[in-house]
Amino acid sequence: MARTRRPVRHRPMSLRLRLFLVILPPLLVVSVLLGLWRFEAAKRTSEDLFDRSLLAAALAISRDVAISGGDALSPSTRNFISDAGGGEVFYHVTGPGGYYVTGYAYPPRPDQHMPQSEPGYYIANYRGEDMRVLRMTEASTIDNLSGETVVTVWQRVSDRQAFAQELALRAITVMAGLMVALALVVWFGVQVGLRPLNDLQEAIQKRSPDDLGRIRRPVPTEVAGVVSTLNRLFGQVRDSIEAHQAFISDAAHQLRNPTAALLALAETLPDVRDDTERSVRQAELISAARAAARLTSQLLQLERLRYGYGGSVTRFDLNTIVEEVCRGIAPSVLSRDLRFSLDPADERLEIEGDPVLIGEALTNLVENALKHGGPTMGRISVSTARDGDTIVVTVEDDGIGIPPEEEETAFRRFSQLRHGEGTGLGLAIVEQVIRKNNGKVRLENVDRGTRFRLELPAATKPA
Repeated sequence: MARTRRPVRHRPMSLRLRLFLVILPPLLVVSVLLGLWRFEAAKRTSEDLFDRSLLAAALAISRDVAISGGDALSPSTRNFISDAGGGEVFYHVTGPGGYYVTGYAYPPRPDQHMPQSEPGYYIANYRGEDMRVLRMTEASTIDNLSGETVVTVWQRVSDRQAFAQELALRAITVMAGLMVALALVVWFGVQVGLRPLNDLQEAIQKRSPDDLGRIRRPVPTEVAGVVSTLNRLFGQVRDSIEAHQAFISDAAHQLRNPTAALLALAETLPDVRDDTERSVRQAELISAARAAARLTSQLLQLERLRYGYGGSVTRFDLNTIVEEVCRGIAPSVLSRDLRFSLDPADERLEIEGDPVLIGEALTNLVENALKHGGPTMGRISVSTARDGDTIVVTVEDDGIGIPPEEEETAFRRFSQLRHGEGTGLGLAIVEQVIRKNNGKVRLENVDRGTRFRLELPAATKPA
């Protein structure tokens, strides 16, 4: 038999790690962008520095050639050329008429013609390497010859790139160190910032299960909403527990009398010898059992409604449910010699809800009239109608009636306006059933008797 594998549940990410991952990646992206910008800036800086070095070397060579008459460069100029920018500098000088004066024999040539009026820079290949070249022309006199002296100096491009990479590497190293320090600061800073939450957690853990009081510990503004929600939840749980305990107490009190009556009848039944008396006692026992069962069923139904049980929601015609309820309860009404009428609407009254619960609510209204209508009651009428987008069910009798100021008491569970055989749960169940189906129930003023009006939203038309 193959064993089913349980899905793996991953542990939620901690808030500290979440904040760390939210804060640090943008900083890393910014650091990378700054590093790229710094590398490009270092390249531009090195290009500028090396070009200035080439210009300084060309001016020094031109000066020495003019002073020495083309014989040689001074030692200071040679030292400057060898140390310029940390890379080797090559040079070539031609005097008036284009004859060779000093330097390397064959300088790199530009790919295109360059003007002679001002110094010009270009990239050229020299012995298999890329060179940065400066060519400068000046008027001079050498050995009684006057004309233009052309000074060409050049330097390896790789030396410049190495210098730029060194500058960028230094900047990146500093930035990496700063990022590590910043990551540590963020990590421990988040830990310190979350300390109030940890204190709040410890305070809640120390509470006993019976302590549902408000949390009064001062917390940061960002957590105040969570604490407020917890306090509201604690209040709702406390109210729910108190209501549940009150319901248990009321239910125990209400069940005590029917249970005692059942026990008393059951204990006396074996001692009855007369068949007629035994039949009467058996009928009383059955009636008491039915009353106890009815009370128990209503108690369970009321509690299930109170905790969100809504049954099955379907689309149905309310006229059909009302007719079924009236047909089922008609024998009980007619046995009391009462007039019982049903006036349904001529059209279909479709609603969405639980037909069983709505039928139970209608049954409770008719039974409430039977139990509390009094000896003067002569009729019970039920009608249905449509009022715009609302479906209306009316249950009316001409009995004793309920004063309008007692309406709230009438719908309260376990409450009875006058002594009777009811349980005090029928109207409470009606109110909760109708409210669960998005409707409302109210008591209307009439000259005589009682009229209950149930309002339910009509079902929306199918698309």
